[in-house]
Amino acid sequence: MPLQLFRATVCRVRDLTHDVREIELRLKEPPAIAFKAGQFVSFEVGRDALNRTIVRPYSIASPPSQRERPLLLLNLVPGGPGSTYLFSLRVGDETQFKGPTGAFYLRDDPARDILFVATATGIAPLRSMLYALSERGFPRPVTLYWGLRSQRDLYYKDELEALASAHPNFSFITTLSRPEDGWTGERGRVTPLVEARIASVQNLAVYLCGNEGMIKDVTAVLQKKGLCPIYREKYY
Repeated sequence: MPLQLFRATVCRVRDLTHDVREIELRLKEPPAIAFKAGQFVSFEVGRDALNRTIVRPYSIASPPSQRERPLLLLNLVPGGPGSTYLFSLRVGDETQFKGPTGAFYLRDDPARDILFVATATGIAPLRSMLYALSERGFPRPVTLYWGLRSQRDLYYKDELEALASAHPNFSFITTLSRPEDGWTGERGRVTPLVEARIASVQNLAVYLCGNEGMIKDVTAVLQKKGLCPIYREKYY
């Protein structure tokens, strides 16, 4: 099926760190979007040297219940056509995108606990899944391991803590690969965290989103522990 074209207005812009930004869109035509938690939409962001259209995908970071105002999470990539275009948008600007699409989405599997593993803005589709699960009261245990670089790259700390406080079935660990002085949390990459803390993959479903190296390494660690569904989304 052809992807649907949506027209929208930027209704909110929020800087989360020095290079990460949220953009909330208010849909105009059509006025709502139906999607699965974890799916993405695509923007035409310019043309290349051969005059071909450049298209960039962005995961929806808000839950499917938020149908009129999808939220995007952006990482500023210097010279990147996608982030150059989206970071230029201001409140009141109009934009358009196509979607939703993508095979990386939350499955309805009530017999399995869930492990989310993310690096950097790979948290975006997992945030959509987390809020979708929170609306159901987290019926099964859900664990998130999220790898960032240093303290200045931290965001969503308060809302993750609020989710964990409200839902005993949800827990998370943020680990920094290059922490500065004063950091008292986990140190290092997420792969050793998975290796050390996941004793068994029996009755587990795993969602990985982030850089290719993390996805490859964590997949290998999990497969040594046994067989379980592993869903992956690479972020470049």
